[in-house]
Amino acid sequence: MSVLLSDVVSGSAVGLRGRLWRLSASELRAVAVSASAEILRLEAVRVAVVDELSMRPDDQVIASRGVGCWLAANTMLQVRDGKKIAALGAALRPFPAVAARFDGGDCSFEHAVLIVAFCESPSKGMREEALPRCIDLLLAAASGVEATTTKVRNVIATLERVFESDEIPPAEDIDRNELRIASTLNGRVVVRGDFDALTGEMLLSALSNLTMPTPAPDGTPDARSAAKRTADGFTELIRRYLDCAKTGTDGGQRPHVNVHINARDLAEHRDCAAAPSPDGGGVVVSDLDVGHMPWLGPLSVSQTRLLGCDCFLSTVLLDDHGAPLDAKPGKRLVSAEQRVALIARDKGCAFPGCTCVPAWTDAHHIRHWANGGPTVMNNLVLLCRSHHRLMHRKSGFVGKWEIRIGADNKPWFIPPPSIDPQQHPRPANTTFKT
Repeated sequence: MSVLLSDVVSGSAVGLRGRLWRLSASELRAVAVSASAEILRLEAVRVAVVDELSMRPDDQVIASRGVGCWLAANTMLQVRDGKKIAALGAALRPFPAVAARFDGGDCSFEHAVLIVAFCESPSKGMREEALPRCIDLLLAAASGVEATTTKVRNVIATLERVFESDEIPPAEDIDRNELRIASTLNGRVVVRGDFDALTGEMLLSALSNLTMPTPAPDGTPDARSAAKRTADGFTELIRRYLDCAKTGTDGGQRPHVNVHINARDLAEHRDCAAAPSPDGGGVVVSDLDVGHMPWLGPLSVSQTRLLGCDCFLSTVLLDDHGAPLDAKPGKRLVSAEQRVALIARDKGCAFPGCTCVPAWTDAHHIRHWANGGPTVMNNLVLLCRSHHRLMHRKSGFVGKWEIRIGADNKPWFIPPPSIDPQQHPRPANTTFKT
């Protein structure tokens, strides 16, 4: 790093904006990454120091009613944030593997909090000897630049459902469901709800098409915020229900909820799914025997079996790698069967790091149909509208991403040289191993 770049990272931000024009775009990116790494390092230092101080408090700390309050009183932190820092330091002590990853700057503060919270209160059905393997799985999800809170929470939810006990998981406990509707002084209505995962899945599925951005007839992008689109969609959902109820033409059909699960897992639940794969390749999240909902993720086998007693069952044939086989490849448009198979494979936008759900994705031909690309699974991938445009042509973007189907029959993404000069292939967003 040049002298100027190191000064930017280690120096004060006072007057910095007036000097940044001297840096190129690549240098600005380097500074942003270096500053972020420095923040992670200093965060780990603060947690370690505060934890040591909590074990050896002096008069000032004792007078402040604990190290968290003392830290808040002597910095610009709020008391709740000071207590969170002290609590994480104490929670990391029994879990050296998590502490080492956090101290090394390869795990953020928020992800470390999620992991130790799971380790302190694991599922009652989990045996003690399974905890180290679960920690490895969580650390793999929380490490590196591709780590997201959504990914970590998804692994935690999956593990909670893998190790089922006699107690109902909180996410599936319908006795906790609440919906409060109250009018305000100005005549408006406030709605607050807390629902189980299955009810939430039904609600999100019902709102999906009603909340998507709708461009104006002249092509102007939808200016509504996500919250406004959701409110408009909820209004339309109620209107359609009332219209249908008046005419009595509901059809008696249950809400459409898609749950994916391996037939073997549906038939016979394994005692401990968090075990190494036979080839020694580590634990694969997608191989754990739980159901999976497109919106809210994992669903326990018990709940999946309950739904399976009264449902429309669609079969998707998979190969040895868990990738769906082809169906009806002879036309340009993706068939309903193929889209079901794509959702089972990609679980949403497959672009690395994207968290877009399946309902908001398009089926993209890797080799375009006009150039002879067939409509088969090995030439299709789910992409959100933004990444779909990126693959075809995005204004101002230099270079081109490539997509290839790997030996595992799943999509891999190759960045342009402007992003990665070596063009190392990156796995799809749902491809994840320890």
